[in-house]
Amino acid sequence: MTSTHWQAWHEPYADENSALSRRLRLVQQHIAAWLDRRPDEEVTVVSACAGQGHDLIGLLATRPDTRRVRATLLEYDTGNVAAAQAAAGGAGLTNLVIRQADAGRLSSYAGVVPADLVLMAGVFGNISDADVQRTINALPQMCAAGATVIWTRTRRAPDLTPAVREWLAEAGFVQDAFEAPEDARFSVGVHRFEGVPRPLDITASIFTFLPCGMRRDIR
Repeated sequence: MTSTHWQAWHEPYADENSALSRRLRLVQQHIAAWLDRRPDEEVTVVSACAGQGHDLIGLLATRPDTRRVRATLLEYDTGNVAAAQAAAGGAGLTNLVIRQADAGRLSSYAGVVPADLVLMAGVFGNISDADVQRTINALPQMCAAGATVIWTRTRRAPDLTPAVREWLAEAGFVQDAFEAPEDARFSVGVHRFEGVPRPLDITASIFTFLPCGMRRDIR
């Protein structure tokens, strides 16, 4: 199979000191902390643009309580879907579903939301600022009451993260954490939904990935 841009994007994970690996560890730490705060509960997770699932699959493979986690990973790239399926199968994570779908269309979330945890890692740096705001405004359609959203975004100038946090507040979210290492450009945010969940509008599109030269991901 010919490697795509989105498979090549994952290559820095092989370097544990890369910015991508550092960001991954922070995301995993916040997922783990979230699970630890809800011991013995059955929980649902949805991951948008999940790639090869390193964050969720990598963490759950190390935990003894994975059977209580029902997760759906949405990923469009065929090669990444295959890689995620292989990783989940190898880790024995039978409650994970890797769905080949366009996470920018709300119809892709039908049947898997509202979720208790929504992962938006690697999304906000690859879509337009207007689509970031549109996606945040749609999060109440994905979130159960009290759900948590974990998101990432580069702080490369012009830094959009202050606006992201403001938009989240306007959409009914309360900030639990915001990690912004001084020696890196990436950031990881954790926000808790305190608003009222809304029905899913399966006719809506919320984002489209930008061409490579226009993206503002961590690299």
